Amino acid sequence: MSDVHTATSHRSGQTAERDGAPLAMSSVWGDAAARARDLPLTPGVAQVLQSRTDRDPRLSSAETCESAHLKRILVYSHDTFGLGNIKRMLEISKHLVATYSDVSVLIISGSPMVHAFRISPRIDYIKLPCLTRTLDGVYDVKFLGLDYDDTIRLRATLITNALLDFAPDLILVDKKPFGVSNELAPGLRLLHGRGALPKVVLLLRDILDDPETTTATWERNHYHEAVRSFYDRILVVGSPEIFNLATEYKFPASSGSKVQFCGYLRRDRGSQTREQIRGELGVHDEHLVLVTGGGGEDGYQLLANYVHGLSHLPRGTKIRTLLICGPEMSEQNRRRIRLGAAHPGLVIQEFNNDMMGCIDAADLVVSMAGYNTICEILSLRKRAIVVPRVRPVQEQWMRAERMAKLGLLRAIHPDHVTPMKLMGAVIEELNADDGGSQKAYNVDLDGMSRVVSSLYALLDDSAPIAATSMA
Repeated sequence: MSDVHTATSHRSGQTAERDGAPLAMSSVWGDAAARARDLPLTPGVAQVLQSRTDRDPRLSSAETCESAHLKRILVYSHDTFGLGNIKRMLEISKHLVATYSDVSVLIISGSPMVHAFRISPRIDYIKLPCLTRTLDGVYDVKFLGLDYDDTIRLRATLITNALLDFAPDLILVDKKPFGVSNELAPGLRLLHGRGALPKVVLLLRDILDDPETTTATWERNHYHEAVRSFYDRILVVGSPEIFNLATEYKFPASSGSKVQFCGYLRRDRGSQTREQIRGELGVHDEHLVLVTGGGGEDGYQLLANYVHGLSHLPRGTKIRTLLICGPEMSEQNRRRIRLGAAHPGLVIQEFNNDMMGCIDAADLVVSMAGYNTICEILSLRKRAIVVPRVRPVQEQWMRAERMAKLGLLRAIHPDHVTPMKLMGAVIEELNADDGGSQKAYNVDLDGMSRVVSSLYALLDDSAPIAATSMA
């Protein structure tokens, strides 16, 4: 069922996160106020604080929310590569406002595609200047003609103003406790110094990177100190039976005691039915294969292997393919895909905002192994062949390898993929017994309800939240 190979680390010397490189951190962490004063700041970010130090504080968060009858949540979305982070944080935000009528959400995101998603009532967003992460793992500016430090200072100013003026009751932070290059630190510092720090929650996906790299990153960037000083809870959208993040990354007790495993995020069905999409694509008695490279920045090789592999199909094979390039694939690579796409049953799209509908319509999914894509596949119990990203981080390969061993999908290491091998795997999966590949293991997919209820319990102070960290 699985073409699993031993992963080899290909970490570049440049892959150390830029977040901590230029920073100095006090070696002494006393009480919370002292730790607030010692927050690490990227050069230039400290200037953000000067414009706010003499400003009178707003009414307290409780007073402003009482007058508006809404509890305010600010979501910081870590967005430098692909669409996974903003899609995940948007889904959580949508479920929050759908479940609780007294919640309002403001999202802060640097995603260039945030405008392309449906935004529910009581949700709005602030768009930050875009950053990007190269395939070597180095952060840089995506569009603006500014240098990196100037862009971070601009982003930090926008974030700090939003924190102070929106006055959230709860801040939900994606992945990085201090934000990208510590751009979240000035706002946390000001709020803390005024005694007005709201509840703060860190959201982590199931797997971050290999244990050695992740442990070193958290130590180098003092993330455990940030958690100890400012965070009330760490919500992990994964299952400890598949990957126990707290144990494998050697979290100290101060961080491990705040961890709550919530399960994977089940995704809702799409806006169109399986029958509608298959009808639009002209699928009759053929198999439908969905091929997706996620956001598309690094999905070209997978898509090109599939397109070239179509020439190896046995004569008479009835397959129709929906291939979605992803909005962040370069124009050059999109042209190369189209030039090689001579198969009559191939439909190519740049972007589709109903990915769940497309997955539902498919008989087989061929994809990378990003967190969101895997959750979508698991939610619909679809057969899948995944070719994970392995550079600059090992996260996707680790997820694919562990789930392949559980019989949830078929994983092929990208270094071993050829058009012929990929198409052979496609034929094998399409000819396998009905029922999909996911009967061997029952994945916990109740993460969304647990995340939403846990956030509201913290927000409302109505119920204790049981941690399940180190068990």
